[in-house]
Amino acid sequence: MGSQVSSDEMSVRAGQGSDEVLVSQAVWDYLAAAGRPWLVDFEDKQGLSADIIRRGERGGCCAVRLSPVEGSSRARTGMMEGRVSPVTRKAFIDLCRCARKEMTKQEAAPKRKRSLLPCMTAMEPDGEGSLLPQPPQPRRSQRQHQKYRKNADMDTCVVLPMQHEAAARTGAELAIAREEESTVCSICMGEMVEKTTLDKCGHSFCRSCLEQAFQVKKACPVCRLVYGQLIGNQPANGTMMVERDPDQELPGHEGYGCICIIYSFPPGLQVQEHPNPGVRYPGTDRVAYLPDSPEGNRVFRMLRRAFEQRLIFTIGTSMTTGMHNVITWNDIHHKTSIWGGPRCFGYPDPTYLVRVTEELREKGITAD
Repeated sequence: MGSQVSSDEMSVRAGQGSDEVLVSQAVWDYLAAAGRPWLVDFEDKQGLSADIIRRGERGGCCAVRLSPVEGSSRARTGMMEGRVSPVTRKAFIDLCRCARKEMTKQEAAPKRKRSLLPCMTAMEPDGEGSLLPQPPQPRRSQRQHQKYRKNADMDTCVVLPMQHEAAARTGAELAIAREEESTVCSICMGEMVEKTTLDKCGHSFCRSCLEQAFQVKKACPVCRLVYGQLIGNQPANGTMMVERDPDQELPGHEGYGCICIIYSFPPGLQVQEHPNPGVRYPGTDRVAYLPDSPEGNRVFRMLRRAFEQRLIFTIGTSMTTGMHNVITWNDIHHKTSIWGGPRCFGYPDPTYLVRVTEELREKGITAD
């Protein structure tokens, strides 16, 4: 029976973004080794780059950030969509799981020649399908084998989309797959040792893997739910002011006034928690808008908590100007225009309040 990890007394310095995946250092080294095209293929097909941003103590695990490649369609729409999608994130986790399986096979039979990922499943039309090898074929009787060879002669290779492949599986096969997945640690991709279950989200891992992952970031490596209070590296000398205009209506939120949020930061020097301690950064003023509705006020209260925990901004490279050592948004998206829709970071945008609520939840900020 797995033990429980409580959320008490936990804090971590953030400001590194939410598009991170915690993986075993050994699995990452295997994926990134020269001569293996897996990681390159993943990045090309998804229009992303995967890079280590933090390493845990003793090299147990590392944090890998997925970010749009400059010039790709994802990079052009990244600010509007919010972040790398959960489907793409899962595709990278699946890729790590495949790498772990191949590592296990090679350790068990080092003399046997094996090809890496001999056949990849077809991608979804939007390019966000999971990268998984073809499932192993079950053993067949002689008659079944002859029938299989006959079909293979007619059609040498058939690669089904993921949804068709899943539909073709029997209920028993899916049950077995779920049972196997429940015993596999998503960090080291091996069998769980001292299974430990997180109390809020219910995901389980090896005890040692989870302890090492929490040294990097105290959040579930699968769903990114934060355990404890997350503290960011937003400059500490900023202010958050609010003005309410009952006569200004936001498109899509007619009948309500407007909440205008003004963030202001004077120039200063970076400290140890920033990328370049001792280097100056310029000041900035940012304005954002929310509807003065019950839902808009709920999001506003959450944003104020996020600002107090220094999570709204960070110091880094601006995605819009390319300037270094400046104050930038930190993965909690704001509407900086009243009009123009998502393309202009304005309204109407029917799903914005839902999206920003989810971004805040991933930082540990909830309405209750």
